[in-house]
Amino acid sequence: MTLRVIVVDDHAIVRRGIVEILTERSDLTVVAEAADYGQLRTQLRQHGEVDLLVMDLSLPGKDGIEILKALHGENPRLKVLIVSMHPEEQYAVRAFKAGASGYLNKASAPERLLEAVEQIAAGRKYVTPAIAQALIDQLAAPDESLPHERLSDREFQVLKLIASGQRLSDIADSLSLSPKTVSVYRARILEKMNLGNNSELVHYAVKHGLA
Repeated sequence: MTLRVIVVDDHAIVRRGIVEILTERSDLTVVAEAADYGQLRTQLRQHGEVDLLVMDLSLPGKDGIEILKALHGENPRLKVLIVSMHPEEQYAVRAFKAGASGYLNKASAPERLLEAVEQIAAGRKYVTPAIAQALIDQLAAPDESLPHERLSDREFQVLKLIASGQRLSDIADSLSLSPKTVSVYRARILEKMNLGNNSELVHYAVKHGLA
């Protein structure tokens, strides 16, 4: 049985590299590529049944966690391997909760990508040692989690955008929310994380590799 795959990344060179690695497997066919969520939706409609998405977490126009939730809600059997530049210990747990089947850092060796695809194709989750440790830490001491880990996915998304230097009005536009709603999210973030202002938020984000 041939594994049908779509590769999703907004960088053409990265997509091409992933495709070349994947084509080392004779039982796998990359049926399409996509640069953003809109293109992904188009490709899914055109190609019907797809077995696996190899997808970046940071895509233009829509947050990766939201994309995962939407895909999982529509087709829980669709497997998604996240290949991201973001550290596993910061993002992987959220990705798994949203429906990901595996998470791999882009700095990983090419053979790790093939290993991840093999495990996911066999019906298993692909978990690196860093992810396993993060999961163990959460289970062992749930009350000792870092402040940003207590945020909702939407709050976490707003946190990252504020930390990247975007104004609240720009964040509102990019998330299709009202500025008032974004301000409410910002207030919740500061309260949950016991921070006083945006400067402290940015400092925290940089310190913990979130920006």
